[in-house]
This record gives sequence, structure tokens and C-alpha cells, in this order.
Amino acid sequence: MNWTPASWRERQAQQLPDYPDAAHLAAVEATLAGYPPLVFAGEARALKAKLARAAEGRAFLLQGGDCAESFQEFRADTIRDTFRVLLQMAVILTFQQKLPVVKVGRIAGQFAKPRSSDFEERDGARLPAYRGDIINGTEFTPEARTPDPARMLRAYVQAASTLNLIRAFAQGGYADLHQVHAWNLEFVRNSPQTQRYEAIASKLDEALAFMAACGVTSETSPQIREVDFYTSHEALLLPYEQALTRRDSTTARPGYGGDWYDCSAHMLWIGERTRDPEGAHVEFLRGVHNPVGLKCGPSMTPDQLLRLVDALNPANEPGRLTLITRHGHDRVAERLPALVRAIRAEGRHVLWCCDPMHGNTVTAANGYKTRLFGHVLGEVRAFIDVHRAEGTYPGGVHFELTGKDVVECLGGDQQITEAHLAEGLYETLCDPRLNASQALELAFQLHA
Repeated sequence: MNWTPASWRERQAQQLPDYPDAAHLAAVEATLAGYPPLVFAGEARALKAKLARAAEGRAFLLQGGDCAESFQEFRADTIRDTFRVLLQMAVILTFQQKLPVVKVGRIAGQFAKPRSSDFEERDGARLPAYRGDIINGTEFTPEARTPDPARMLRAYVQAASTLNLIRAFAQGGYADLHQVHAWNLEFVRNSPQTQRYEAIASKLDEALAFMAACGVTSETSPQIREVDFYTSHEALLLPYEQALTRRDSTTARPGYGGDWYDCSAHMLWIGERTRDPEGAHVEFLRGVHNPVGLKCGPSMTPDQLLRLVDALNPANEPGRLTLITRHGHDRVAERLPALVRAIRAEGRHVLWCCDPMHGNTVTAANGYKTRLFGHVLGEVRAFIDVHRAEGTYPGGVHFELTGKDVVECLGGDQQITEAHLAEGLYETLCDPRLNASQALELAFQLHA
């Protein structure tokens, strides 16, 4: 392949920070390169196999989590609440579709964010833009906004701690289906979503009681007691990603040291701003063996898409590549069919996933960046309609969401208005997120 973990450095790189101290950056990279991997190659391969089934219509991908993880918001209850909202959504989607749901969090690594401008101006002052806590701080001061390589070490520690807690939740009994009632969050207990969710939970209780009578219990069947939960993030900060890339010894053979895996997450994706086929981000991800996602926005043409598919999945391996479309609710019917037809005509194995968040961001009259629940739902439904019309499978969804009681997206059964945005519950560092009630409402409405 003429590829190494460092070959991206020979290509033009977009959206990378300008670190003022190259020696400090190199020292941090060397330190990270000596740290243990955050995830393992075998886990990434297991996820790839599940994504391959989703691409065939035998499973469904649910990918969700924070727009950008924060050092300040790093708490066990924040991780737990996001985890259990995804569990609740998975129960709803499994019940509706009668298919296994592949659960992938935007968590334990989603620290960097692309920006439309390299700088931000306030009151005549001009400073570097905030690019996520792994790079610089939110405070509008020269000290905070100067990119600091040491933040990568803190991000690694937070990611490791987050993964440790998630694995405990997933394997230690919290995810047991007998706990399905206990997953409800206090602030949505009286919402219509909770009432509908409780109805499903009661039916699940009946099914579990029947299975227990037949001898199938949490003790005899780990599928009832445990869940497989995977992590993902945008592979944006390439020095961090390279430093956590390792060779898999289990695939080694004489003359070959083994396959390369980016062990910062099970799945990585390339964003809309960094998908240049000749660019550094595509160069890096084409060489690792993780499952890879590719964001496909409204400017993507069929020829561009096929070129990127060739670069990222030349062997046409099932489960390797997920195409995450993000067109906007009013452009899906116009733009998506041509992409679907091009992929189908070439016989490419891909998983189609819908990100209905990033193409539907607007600015409210009071200046807050927000999204309308109706537009988010509208894009997912249009995505499903296109695939049904084309005879292909709409295999997944990708949401920015949180288990916290925030008010950042408008609409839904809570009837959130622009006036609510200024009442103190707008907390996001970058993009507006669905709260738990809106996330559950969306899960119920996807296939209604």
C-alpha cells in the first residue's frame, strides 16, 4: 500500500492546529506512542462484522453522543446518562424493527472539532478559534486559545477513564434487560416518550419472564445481561491518532508485522471538511483496518464519492466503510439518489447511515445556534424513503445527543421555543444536541 502511520505528513492537512512549540508536540506524541491502546484490534474487527450485517439489512446502526466532549463536564453521571439514553433508543429501535441494534457512541475521543474559520474576533480582538478541548480552551484569552499539545495527554486519560466506566456499565449488570425500567431519566419521567417506553418495557418484562420459565436467564445467557458497546470519533487531530496507532500481533505472519489499527477508538470517521482524496486525513485512514465512516454532504458528487470509496475500501470489504449522509432535510430527495445509484451500479459494499444534525443547523433570532426537531426527523424519513425507492437499505442513524436536561434544539413534544434557549440550559460547546426526551421521541418516530 506504500503506507505508514506517518505517511499523512507528506500530504496537505486541513483543520489541524498550528502548535507554536514543535519540540513540545513531538515529546507529547512520543509519550502517547508509549501508552497502552485504548481499544483492541479484535474489538474493532467484531464491530466491522456487525456493520457488515447492518449493510445487508440484518442489523441497524445507532451512533450517537456529544458534539464535543469536555474536560469540564467529565463526570460519571454524564457518561452514564448518555449511555442509558442510547440503551433506551436501542430497545425502542430493536422492538420496532425486530433487528439487533449496533450501539456506537460518539464518546471517549470526540474532543476535536473542525471550524469554518481559523480565527474568532470579539470586540476588535482576534484569536485562534476554539477547536475542542484536546487542542485549546473555550476562554477568549491568548493563553487559552493557544494550541497546547499537553491537552492530548489529558484527553487520553479522560478517554481511558470513560472507556473503563462504559465497559463496567456494559458488562457489569447495568445493561441487563431486567433493568430496562430503571434506565429512565428523572427529568423525562412524565413525558409522552417515557409512557410509550414503559409500555415497551412491560412487554419486554413479559417476554423475559417467559424465557426465564424456559430456563433462559441473565445467568445462562450473557446476551440478556450484557451489551456490546463501541466508541467512535472524528479522526481530526492526526498527531493524536498516529500516536495511538498500533500493529495487531494476531495478524502477523513471516515477513509481515501485522495489520495497523488506530487504537484510539473502534471506529473513526472523516468529516465533510477533511475528505480531500489527496489530503492527509484520507491518507491516514486508508491504511488502518478499523471500520471507517465518511461524511457525505450536499456538495458530494457521485464521482467524488466513488474516488473516496476506492481510496478507503479498495478491497470492497463488507463492514469497512460507512457512508454517513448529511444533506439537510430539504435536499435529501434531490442529492442522495445519485449517490446511492452510483454505489449500487459499481457493486460497492457500504453501510448507509443518516446524520440529520449537521445539515439542519440554523441561527435563531436571538443569536443561538440551534436545530429544529422537525427538520431532523424530516431528514431521517427522507433518507429512509430514498433507500426504499432505490431498493437499498437505510442501515443506521448518527445523532448528536446528550442524556442531560439541556435546551438546545427546538420543537418536539416538549415544544421548546427560541425563548427557551436563553433560559440557562443551553450548554453545548459547539453544536446543539438533542436532549434525552427528544432522542427518545426521535427513536419512536423513525419508523412510525
